[in-house]
Amino acid sequence: MGMSVTISAATGQDAEQIFRLQYLCFQSEAALYGNYRIDPLVQTLDSVREEVAGDCVFVARLGDEVVGSVRGRLTEDGAASIGKLCVHPRLQGHGIGARLLRAAESALAEEHGATHFRLRTGHRGEGGLRLYRRAGYEAIGTARGADGIPMVVLEKRAGTYAATA
Repeated sequence: MGMSVTISAATGQDAEQIFRLQYLCFQSEAALYGNYRIDPLVQTLDSVREEVAGDCVFVARLGDEVVGSVRGRLTEDGAASIGKLCVHPRLQGHGIGARLLRAAESALAEEHGATHFRLRTGHRGEGGLRLYRRAGYEAIGTARGADGIPMVVLEKRAGTYAATA
């Protein structure tokens, strides 16, 4: 594919596209669990705007179109929580998710002093689990989302990168 996807920090102008992209991307996840009330599908546009303004949000762009997004924020214990990683269905499998994850990790470590990263993913989401394991994350436990979905909690220390597969 002769496409050049760029990764950059999100701006307020991106909130609406992130909101629509997230809605599109998480349909397949909702279908996996038969639950269409999962957090990314019920989040409001205003709430996405707040995250873009206050959190560490990166987007992948193809021309003017936002085709991927990820969010991170520092939590009280020096860990950064990373979430809502999504890539447009037609562009999945090109390493865009891994690039977004790396961008969020380095910003959170370098600019916000995060010592380790934590994320959670649905227990049936094979693609997500594979991506995170390749990026050096290890499962440390399980949790239940606000939406009732069983989640796998993964963690890794800042500055550890798995051998690129």
